[in-house]
Amino acid sequence: MKISTKGRYALRLMLDLALNNTGEPVRIKDIAQRQEISDKYLEQIISVLNKAGYVKSLRGPQGGYKLSKDPKEYTVGMILRLTEGSLAPVACLEDEVNQCKRQDECSTLILWEKLYDAIKGVVDQYTLADLVEWQMEKADHYVI
Repeated sequence: MKISTKGRYALRLMLDLALNNTGEPVRIKDIAQRQEISDKYLEQIISVLNKAGYVKSLRGPQGGYKLSKDPKEYTVGMILRLTEGSLAPVACLEDEVNQCKRQDECSTLILWEKLYDAIKGVVDQYTLADLVEWQMEKADHYVI
């Protein structure tokens, strides 16, 4: 499994909003500059996050974006599933019920299920608040 640029940038965008949560909206232009990502690409990603209700859009000269909820209410898995779709390592695990006609005799399915459980175990365990904490720890140990 490989997380796309869109998924990685969505996490960075949400993390930037969480780190810069002063009560004032944050402009995409500022996030793009801090994250060294194209503002046009971030606009596409923020649109998806906005439609899902993960962020609030505020219009006007002082406009921008804010998180809709507290950072601890967003799991990494929520953000990645929104931008990546399924995180299943194989197609037969993408549906709620496995539709594969070979599932009863497929020994590799056991491996794929274990891998999928491991992926979910990580991305659903950690929240945006955890990423904020990790970023703060890195900033405290950063030497200029």
